[in-house]
Amino acid sequence: MKNYNNYQEVYQKITEAEAIVIGAGSGLSAAAGLTYSGERFKKYFRDYIDYYHLTDMYSAGFYPFDSLETYWGYWSKHVFHNRYQPEALPLYKELLSLVEEKNYFVITTNVDHQFQKTGFDKRRLFYTQGDYGLFQCSRACHNKTYENESLIMQMVDQQSQFKIPKHLIPYCPKCGQPMRVNLRIDQFFVQDDGWESAANRYKEFLENYLGTKIVFWEIGIGNNTPSIIKYPFQEMTRATNQSTYIVCNQQAQRIPDELMDKTIILQGNIVETIREIDHFR
Repeated sequence: MKNYNNYQEVYQKITEAEAIVIGAGSGLSAAAGLTYSGERFKKYFRDYIDYYHLTDMYSAGFYPFDSLETYWGYWSKHVFHNRYQPEALPLYKELLSLVEEKNYFVITTNVDHQFQKTGFDKRRLFYTQGDYGLFQCSRACHNKTYENESLIMQMVDQQSQFKIPKHLIPYCPKCGQPMRVNLRIDQFFVQDDGWESAANRYKEFLENYLGTKIVFWEIGIGNNTPSIIKYPFQEMTRATNQSTYIVCNQQAQRIPDELMDKTIILQGNIVETIREIDHFR
């Protein structure tokens, strides 16, 4: 069918676009190698699987550990293996090579920092759901986040039997409550000045280019939080005449009938898909 896996047309749309908005979800990082289950989970968390019967990194993040020492024993390893240990991954580099000469902006629900590691322009990135590399007050008593690399490295290095030393537990410098990683998991998510600035830059980008020849490129977006990227992309495509909506996902996607003429669906392995597009460069 015309609307499926037309790699050459996708490349032409990217080449001709006045602006490209990439919306990236967990499927992109999983395709790049940052999987949260299976062999990678077993490799780094075998002891947690055996003792706590954890099944994957995502659900493990909600496990009711019995102390802050064990809570940070797990979370320090989680952050280390998904934020600090991985180098810039090839799939992200290949994606950058397709758009780096274009007028692009990225909105992503990923929190692993791969876009910046790869070389995407920091001022063209909006991390909507937080950053593994930041701490915040668990009660959001003030609107500030804190770099955590040094302390995470100490936690990983000094932990024993699932626990970190008590003196490494981070507490809020304002109210004294425990800190946590800056992730949108409840009403206490902190949107600091950096988050607000990125949100404003994204808004301005859309205001400047909606109505021009714009491509909305959705990559690896699931159905957990469709209101952040998927639904807005569809609505903006519907509302603008010169827009194109590209959906790249391993799983089948349901596209509203009225958008099909403006949509190209790339269904299949995301690594192979990006490489197929790149062949036309």
